[in-house]
Amino acid sequence: MKLLIATGNRHKFQEISSILKLPHLVFMGLHDLPSPPVVIEDGVTFEANAVKKAVQLAQFSGCWTLADDSGLEVEALQGEPGVHSARYAGEPSSDDANNRKLLEKLAGCHDRRARFRCVIALSDPSGVARTVSGVCDGMLLNAARGQGGFGYDPLFVPLGHDLTFAELAPAVKNTLSHRARALEAAARGWGPYFAQDGACSWG
Repeated sequence: MKLLIATGNRHKFQEISSILKLPHLVFMGLHDLPSPPVVIEDGVTFEANAVKKAVQLAQFSGCWTLADDSGLEVEALQGEPGVHSARYAGEPSSDDANNRKLLEKLAGCHDRRARFRCVIALSDPSGVARTVSGVCDGMLLNAARGQGGFGYDPLFVPLGHDLTFAELAPAVKNTLSHRARALEAAARGWGPYFAQDGACSWG
């Protein structure tokens, strides 16, 4: 089955396709589509944004489509940056700027508890969607560490570990992350959908 992963972020595409290894799945990204629509992520929850992306791009492509929305929720900031994680410091989106803003807002704060949350939506070409979610709890550092990963990874240390997501090997991160846990739930719950002989109206 051809499965469209609805992201223009190549880091995220590689992460999802490397974790969700199931028989009969052939992955495509937005880079494989001619002029895909830009989906405005204006939902107030991760679920709303994930469903909107999955449905709109499934209807456009005629393919079963998987989309996610994810972000960082900081305890001391009442859940910020949340759904605004990717553009926390404004446009254009910048990981470095987002991390600087987060550290500025947490200056002098001793409560460094945080969690990454991910909601994954799967839509069939008619626009019928279902969702799963995953969470990874951890702590935020006072300064970035590590060269790997993306987003807030250099600041986030998952519970039970001493290294940030940016310092951990990708294979290790992919067993711990919020996205990995959501994809594990997807693989368990959506196996019958993924096993279909699903052809796309495009491609």
